[in-house]
Amino acid sequence: MDKLYTFGKYLKQKYNKKIKKVPISVPGFTCPNIDGTKARGGCIFCENESFSPNFKKERFTLNPYTEKNPILKKQLNELRIQYNETTKIYKNLYKSEKFIVYFQSFTNTYAPFDTLKTLYEEALKLSDAIGLSIGTRADSIDDKTLNYLKEKSQDYEIWVEYGVQSSNNKTLAKINRAEFFEDIAQTIKKTKELGINVCAHLIFGLPGETQEDMLKSVEDVIKLEIDSIKIHPLYVTENTLLALEYKKGNFEPITEELYIDTLIKAIKMLPNNVSIQRMTAGTENLLAPEWCKNKATQMSHIHKALLKEGITF
Repeated sequence: MDKLYTFGKYLKQKYNKKIKKVPISVPGFTCPNIDGTKARGGCIFCENESFSPNFKKERFTLNPYTEKNPILKKQLNELRIQYNETTKIYKNLYKSEKFIVYFQSFTNTYAPFDTLKTLYEEALKLSDAIGLSIGTRADSIDDKTLNYLKEKSQDYEIWVEYGVQSSNNKTLAKINRAEFFEDIAQTIKKTKELGINVCAHLIFGLPGETQEDMLKSVEDVIKLEIDSIKIHPLYVTENTLLALEYKKGNFEPITEELYIDTLIKAIKMLPNNVSIQRMTAGTENLLAPEWCKNKATQMSHIHKALLKEGITF
């Protein structure tokens, strides 16, 4: 690879317009790894009620078996408000013309199908929206939802973003993921067979992983014929189990040098048709590592490393 193939370039080539993803956080969504269906507390890096004094324990959350959704109107209202506010900014700041509604927070297929369909349909009706990108877990999407998304993909830009994190089952157990990579792979294959675009999320710097482990995860998701990838370092935030382990001295975050070196090696592995949507990330309530505090600085260092390897962007 001598030129970085970003998601923005993919969209520009396909639509000949400037298109941005609009992140949406709809209330009421949770995860089977938080609500006790598969595990409690979520992954070790996820903020949750066990460690957050400000968490509202009375908060209503959905699952696929919820019989009635009393907050649907609130969810739809939040969807519209967040979308309209963000697109206004994007139009002014980036001169964006069209948008993909990105259901980002928590597991956005972990709810009754009627709720999902209502939210997705409303999103596609929003002004200048051309599609959906849905963040979820591989164990939380069923055939009914996949077939619906397959149907929608005939007329809209449809993506499912699966949190893989690692292909190493020992690592997945360490982070309390409550999933096996083999099951994740099976769901990704099924999604691809239906003609739905797939983006895989990976985290570098997970407990106990070597650079070889991280690159093996990249190799394994590429074999699944994914369409895009997101990569970011594991950072420590307040109100997480990982924060407790970090404070005890039981976890050492990945260094910037190792992260960038691993990222460059991963980018070189990507087939020409696989776009990259994220190369790092920032967050609030950061405890460590210090180098993750400023995303702009991170990107500057990554760009310099890419240019050094002859990769333009």
